[in-house]
Amino acid sequence: MTTGEVARDKQTPHSSSGAGILKSSGRAWGMTGLVVFLYIVNWGDKVVLGVIAQPLARELGLTASQIGLAGSLFFLAFTIGGFFAGPINKYVTLRWSLLALAVAWSVVMLPLVVAASVTMLIVSRMLLGLAEGPSAGLMHTATYSWHPPAKRGLPSALLTGASSMAKIALAPILTFVTIEYGWRTAVLGLCGLGAVWAVCWLASWSEGPYAGKASAELDSDIGGTEPSAPWRTIFLSRTFVSCAVLVIVVYALVTMVLTWLPSYFEVGLGFSAMQAGSLFALPSIVSLVLMIMSGAVTDRLRQRGASARLVRIIVPCIGVIVCGSVLMAMPVFDTPIVAVVAISIGYGFSAMVFPLVNSAISELCPPQQTAGTMGTFIALMAVGGLIAPYATGLIVDNAATPAAGYLLAFQLLGGLGLVAAVLALVFAHPDRDRKLIRERS
Repeated sequence: MTTGEVARDKQTPHSSSGAGILKSSGRAWGMTGLVVFLYIVNWGDKVVLGVIAQPLARELGLTASQIGLAGSLFFLAFTIGGFFAGPINKYVTLRWSLLALAVAWSVVMLPLVVAASVTMLIVSRMLLGLAEGPSAGLMHTATYSWHPPAKRGLPSALLTGASSMAKIALAPILTFVTIEYGWRTAVLGLCGLGAVWAVCWLASWSEGPYAGKASAELDSDIGGTEPSAPWRTIFLSRTFVSCAVLVIVVYALVTMVLTWLPSYFEVGLGFSAMQAGSLFALPSIVSLVLMIMSGAVTDRLRQRGASARLVRIIVPCIGVIVCGSVLMAMPVFDTPIVAVVAISIGYGFSAMVFPLVNSAISELCPPQQTAGTMGTFIALMAVGGLIAPYATGLIVDNAATPAAGYLLAFQLLGGLGLVAAVLALVFAHPDRDRKLIRERS
């Protein structure tokens, strides 16, 4: 048996009995579910702005560009916060860092409920983004601590699918609560959901065997501790850079949908507020199904020897090409329900990028550098959120009609998606860059 095979054997949790293996696997998925729960809460806090945008605009007299500015400034703070994931993980355990961040982002939403104003909306969203920024990289690190690299596609899909789960499960509820009891009640409900998660987290969480420290201990058992790689070799690799460009564009679409899709359904397509909030879940249903299917299938292919380039790069890039083509053709779909279906299909195919590409990026670096690598990657990804919500608001404000403005925004994002997918197909090669990064360690 080679050293690599010994290492893989040492790093695979096993037991002398089938029951032990099932127990270990069950715990891994239980811990993954706990992190997914947190990500659902996290995305609920993002979704709520889109749900309450119109009643908030009416109460405060906001323009579309002002709402878009609040959405974009959230992602500015989110981007800045993301770069702190590595340092936080270095000095604070995942148990306490994620708890503190989750409590913080629940608390910072309360001032808007007490004293609603344009300034308070912007300040609260920026503080929320700053608190949520580091948590994204840390949540991926927590999830990956329970799964080896070759089996991270499905866990990544579930984690990334939390955005869809939030829109499927929470958006209709938040819409109903907003219509019946007001937008303040919807915000308070999310704060309460965060408190429920905190109790579950404190009672259950433990770190898995594939975290940086645990992996280092396993490697030292066989005399092969993996040294850390220079950060510049990770961040300047062609895979990291081209994938960052790809996810920036797709995330721009995600944030545009989060901030504006209910408004587009209501103002642009003529649906009622309740119908718009319910239809908001449809693109997420499609994306969730495709993410889980692609994660499960590509994990199997990876374990059977398929290259990381095929399963983590080519597959999601094809999805973005499908998405870009659909969005470019949006003006053709002039029937409201057909337009909803088209957006749902395009959005669903683009969402495959996140779990698969995140898995590819996590494989580039040594285990102890996962938090810093993923935190930086996700922070860069959020750059798309800096631009898309505000830019969409400006386009809508200056278009002949709101519907025309939304369509133009979708077309622009579709074209950018096509370009980014081609660039990733040309330059991204995880297996090659992983080897080059290890050689320069």
